Amino acid sequence: MTGIEQGSQSGTETPKAPRGGNPTAPAGGRTVADAVTPDLVARLTRAVTAGPGAARAATRAPFTGEVLAELPQSTPADVAEAYRRARAAQRDWAALPVRRRAAVLLRFHDLLLRRQDEVLDVIQAETGKARVHAFEEVLAVAGAARHYGRAADGYLRDRRRGGAVPVLTHTVEARRPKGVIGQISPWNYPLELCAGDALPAFAAGNAVVNKPDTQTALTALRVRELLVEAGLPPEVWQIVIGDGPVVGPAVVDGADYVSFTGSTRTGREVAQRAAARLVGASLELGGKNALLVLADADLDRAAEGAVRACFSSAGQLCISIERLYVHRAVADAFLDRFTARVGAMRLGTRLAYGADMGSLVSRRQLETVTRHVDEAVRNGATVLTGGRARPDLGPLFYEPTVLDGVDDTMAVCTEETFGPVVSVYRCDTEEEAVERANATRYGLNSSVWTRDTRRGRAIAARLRTGTVNVNEAYAAAYGSSASPMGGMGDSGLGRRHGAEGILRFTEAQTIATQRLLPIAPSLGMDDERFAAFFTRSLRALKALRLK
Repeated sequence: MTGIEQGSQSGTETPKAPRGGNPTAPAGGRTVADAVTPDLVARLTRAVTAGPGAARAATRAPFTGEVLAELPQSTPADVAEAYRRARAAQRDWAALPVRRRAAVLLRFHDLLLRRQDEVLDVIQAETGKARVHAFEEVLAVAGAARHYGRAADGYLRDRRRGGAVPVLTHTVEARRPKGVIGQISPWNYPLELCAGDALPAFAAGNAVVNKPDTQTALTALRVRELLVEAGLPPEVWQIVIGDGPVVGPAVVDGADYVSFTGSTRTGREVAQRAAARLVGASLELGGKNALLVLADADLDRAAEGAVRACFSSAGQLCISIERLYVHRAVADAFLDRFTARVGAMRLGTRLAYGADMGSLVSRRQLETVTRHVDEAVRNGATVLTGGRARPDLGPLFYEPTVLDGVDDTMAVCTEETFGPVVSVYRCDTEEEAVERANATRYGLNSSVWTRDTRRGRAIAARLRTGTVNVNEAYAAAYGSSASPMGGMGDSGLGRRHGAEGILRFTEAQTIATQRLLPIAPSLGMDDERFAAFFTRSLRALKALRLK
């Protein structure tokens, strides 16, 4: 099993693809077969909760289409067993002081950075993404581990609250773990969207039953191995693998809280199933994210940022940009710069740095991308660059593509493409750009480019998205681990990161201790005198501005 780099050559020069677009990255680096060996697969899959003789499912390497691994498939009965084990382990884990749990995250932080090359190899082998985009996952997870490793104690400590009666009522808000979190994580960012949510759940004293996507389950298993090495009790993190319609409902049905990242359609089903049990859920769902280039933008910086915004992980990123709204006064100049950079992006299949974009992950993704582009072209859109599959590189490659002349009747305008395709729209005013950016049922991420950062923040405040990046694509907001990240509208419920990212995995408990006098008639007062006394007291408290 080897990476395919058709037409690549040694040296510093790289040949151009046909029609002058998207050269291949230089050869070099380990192959998929070097990274994902039978011994590694056997070692990692021992941690899967699956019965003896479990059925196996094959995963394929996106770079080559060859079989990558044969993975055991869990059944609903296996999921029930995973919950049984997790519940038994969670009690002792929750009994540890927060700082001891958080110390595991800090040790994991160091292990992840030390072993990152091994982790990056697995991520690339399973997803087909470029190594620099796999490294973004390491950055995000290390940041989350460091943040919650340092801040969990502060987020979770008991807090003194104002009592019902000043001085006489002592009130404390405490945080208790939910219990066992049911987590369903997707294939596109298999390290970040698995470990990034599991880490605060562990810090809060929970156990986790995780169902990663089968295609990227080895990444989840590898990061679990590192966390166990860092000191996490093995039974606290259970991993089950299987088809979503078979295993997913069992994961939701056994959970004390559900953490889900995936499509809006499936997210609605998860929310309904959790709600029927009166169980909470956080859902990060789809997006149709917009980038605004204002008339005063630094066009070189904006074009460079737009490449990252649109084509990181071949566009298979829920916060990537699929719509560009450019002020008409600078549209031609911006597009000259942007399309030149997109056409020069290097495509590659090796497990090494040097490629600007990798492969799509599955035939399904390739079919969606192809359908959206072909339909748009048939209906009058123009391909400014890209617009073709690249089977000469690998079975699932598609060129980074920029479309002009797209209107709102086309699927590529209104549906999430989740691939390396972006459409361009010219606007005459900022108000028009904001209105058109907001004209979607989604609300996950957006980006604004301007030399006037105060103006950029004012535009950002008018955009209906959970995160807005001014003069950056997505990394600035997403990398701010102390600040919440999530979506509005059909892009989801709840937030990861910051206080909300860990408190969602807890139950708030109020402990109020009444001293000296009850909150009831006493000291010889009858009901009427009691009511009169507290009426005067309430007026006095308001006058004194007491909360």
